Amino acid sequence: MDDDSKKYMQRALDLAVLAMGKTSPNPVVGAVVVKNNQIIGEGYHHKAGTPHAEVHALREAGEEARGATIYVSLEPCSHFGRTPPCADALIEAGIKKTVIATLDPNPMVAGKGMQKLLDAGIEVELGVMEEQARKLNEIFFKYIRTAQPLVAIKTAMTLDGKIASNNGDSRWITSEDARAYVHQLRGIYDAIMVGIGTVLKDDPMLNVRLENSDYDDPVRIIVDSYLEIPLYSHIVTSSRQQRSIIFCAHEADQARQKRLEEAGCEVQRINSESGLLVMEELLNILGEMKICSLLVEGGGTVNAAFLETGLADKVYWFIAPKIIGGKDAPSPVGGKGFDFMKEAIEVESMEITRFTRDYLITGYIRK
Repeated sequence: MDDDSKKYMQRALDLAVLAMGKTSPNPVVGAVVVKNNQIIGEGYHHKAGTPHAEVHALREAGEEARGATIYVSLEPCSHFGRTPPCADALIEAGIKKTVIATLDPNPMVAGKGMQKLLDAGIEVELGVMEEQARKLNEIFFKYIRTAQPLVAIKTAMTLDGKIASNNGDSRWITSEDARAYVHQLRGIYDAIMVGIGTVLKDDPMLNVRLENSDYDDPVRIIVDSYLEIPLYSHIVTSSRQQRSIIFCAHEADQARQKRLEEAGCEVQRINSESGLLVMEELLNILGEMKICSLLVEGGGTVNAAFLETGLADKVYWFIAPKIIGGKDAPSPVGGKGFDFMKEAIEVESMEITRFTRDYLITGYIRK
């Protein structure tokens, strides 16, 4: 892998980032057309159902694309979906060489796009900046392979591990710039989840509140076993403007469900065990709805439900330089916990980001 290949592929990855949160259930993809060591066309996939990155780049390059090299962050598609195959477009444009960061995990593509290019006599180089490309599309890879959304837990705590005071006050643990980053995350993830306890305590909106933002609001997922959510809550009263799905147990009140649905909410009944909803069933339903990513912003009970069952994939763990104390003040993870340190859940591949005052640890749950 030479420096030029890395430089042009990095540009393709940078272009793909521009569409984070806007292409679901499709991946984010960037493409760069190069000829005589000059970029002559570039593009990225803007939104599901619109032209793919390669098409935008080829259009910008025009006739100059003949005999050129294209760098693309994900294998060109080879099948007819909502748009024609990109592999065919590259062949028709007369591309001489295609440099691909990583293969597409989708069984409908998975090497077939690359093979179509090879069969047409186009030189193919695979694996340039593969690790970076796969991380960029970690949501897509997880969803395609498991039919479940990628689950990320976001929490914020004080230095002494509290997410609220003894009396439940939690506004605000982190500073303004850290909270703004959370709103960016809400724009990237398809859905955001909280438990009924958070709704009753905070009456949140769970939307994206950023100036000059073009992010869509996430789908709101509420875990509410017995449909206790107030009809006057922000979630319910704004459910016709922002999709809201409430998951409850089978024994929840039918009349209550009807009133919530009349207000605009969707209600899904699923199995429960000891009063707690079965989260794997919930994730399967979200996957069927083509919700590919879930940001969990719940309290200790909801966080534990994902961590103790091995269903969480990633964490965004904010730490604020504050000490609040209180033996009964809540912590980020409740549940049963583990009896021995050797059973503890481990976080790996960590990155640390500093905000004005706070720190963010981003990492992945070791499976």
